[in-house]
Amino acid sequence: MYALRKIDKVFPGVKALSAVDLDIGRGEIIGLVGENGAGKSTLMKVIYGAYQPDSGSIEIDGQTVRFSNPRQAMHHGIGMVFQEQSLITNLTVMENIFLGYEQQFVRYGIIDWKAMAEAAKAQLAKVKLAIDPSAITSSLSFAQRQLVELAKVLTLEERVDGDLVILLDEPTSVLAREEVELLFSIVRDLRNRASFIFVSHRMEEVLEISDRIYVMKDGEVVDVVSRDVADIDAIQHKMVGREIDKEYYREQLQKAYSDQAPLLSLEDVSVSGRFSNVSFDLHAGEVLCLVGTEGSGREAILRTIFGMEHPTSGQLSVRGKPVARFSPQAAVAAGIGYTPRERKVEGIVAGMNVFENMTLSQLGNYSRAGVLNVSGERATARQWIERLAIKTPSEHKDCGGLSGGNQQKVVLAKWRSGGSDILLLDHPTRGLDIGAKEDVYDMIREMSDAGVGIILVADTLEEAIGLAHTIIVLKDGVAQQRFDGFLTQKPSLYDLLHHMI
Repeated sequence: MYALRKIDKVFPGVKALSAVDLDIGRGEIIGLVGENGAGKSTLMKVIYGAYQPDSGSIEIDGQTVRFSNPRQAMHHGIGMVFQEQSLITNLTVMENIFLGYEQQFVRYGIIDWKAMAEAAKAQLAKVKLAIDPSAITSSLSFAQRQLVELAKVLTLEERVDGDLVILLDEPTSVLAREEVELLFSIVRDLRNRASFIFVSHRMEEVLEISDRIYVMKDGEVVDVVSRDVADIDAIQHKMVGREIDKEYYREQLQKAYSDQAPLLSLEDVSVSGRFSNVSFDLHAGEVLCLVGTEGSGREAILRTIFGMEHPTSGQLSVRGKPVARFSPQAAVAAGIGYTPRERKVEGIVAGMNVFENMTLSQLGNYSRAGVLNVSGERATARQWIERLAIKTPSEHKDCGGLSGGNQQKVVLAKWRSGGSDILLLDHPTRGLDIGAKEDVYDMIREMSDAGVGIILVADTLEEAIGLAHTIIVLKDGVAQQRFDGFLTQKPSLYDLLHHMI
């Protein structure tokens, strides 16, 4: 049905794709895996028409096609559900679903909103989403917005003859398990009208949903395996080109943290509607994990410490001094750094290059009489690019064009190069492949050894247990249990779940 033949794509200094072959059968679900930077995103953009291949061909039902832009690809039944989501959040759901195709609802120069709402309901029914089509999109949960994205793509059914090919780019990266199960159920139900390419770093999910799995490394397809014979360890080995370190979380490198005066203290801190009476100390070299279900207050605590929310009661102190002014600027000045969950939205500035992103929070260190010392910025960036093995042609590369793992390294380098000794890490490995995760774990151990105090909201409970000295379990905004003494005995998954649920 759909085929890529010997696809090459070259960017300055990087060969992103090399002789890639890929076949998608009617109603088939293809898994696409590989490290960050392996070429998955580039391949998806070639299929979707956002990039044009330098050589090779694209075939649909045996006919060679070439797309100059995504709209041409859509006219051939190819749609994409983006990881970062493409919806315009201040528009209504129905406006987003039919964005660019509103003309079908125009009567005598006026949009028939009632007709658009009815048509939107029909699209939403395809993805089993019962919401008001006139609702403002920003009011929806992330999972609901993801389904609206899919409903938007499925409008191609009414505009295209033949079957669809739907590209799912990390669609489950911030979904809870029950939301993943709902998405997978919808995808399976749609197989009679569409084929899918599913990109994810969650290997268990790839094996669960895919018929065949394409494994990529350094821009090439290095293996194609059927689900019934797929083995996660073997796939991961092919992805990274080496055996995965059995000490995955670097637990053998964990050392005791300082028992001196804490870097940071919370005393009965509350934020109305978010969390209540939370108290803990963070010491130099300590990795303190906050665990709990979505909405338990974990992320809100980090955002409060970084000055994005103001406590309604309690006291926050940094190095023994009470914090009187809450703002990100004040937090940065106090040596606090923050890596947000959505790094592409809040962590980096796409359009700015690597060295500009690294020094953005410390421009005062590179400014004299209002003139920036750009050569100094570049020198710092080159040092950290080498130290953290950031894959980029140079410090001049647009940060938005780096892989997720390398973007995360840039964010961490931004705070470490500026001397931050308190780091707030909100899901720092979300959306990263196994090799990039290992790099982040190495960095966490290095920072801990250097005396940095780290508050971590981990991506999984296993990650929290593996990395932390201290775990605080939260439920409904209240601290339920604290686990210490990780050098001698770690809690089990059951120990954590018992207090979370």
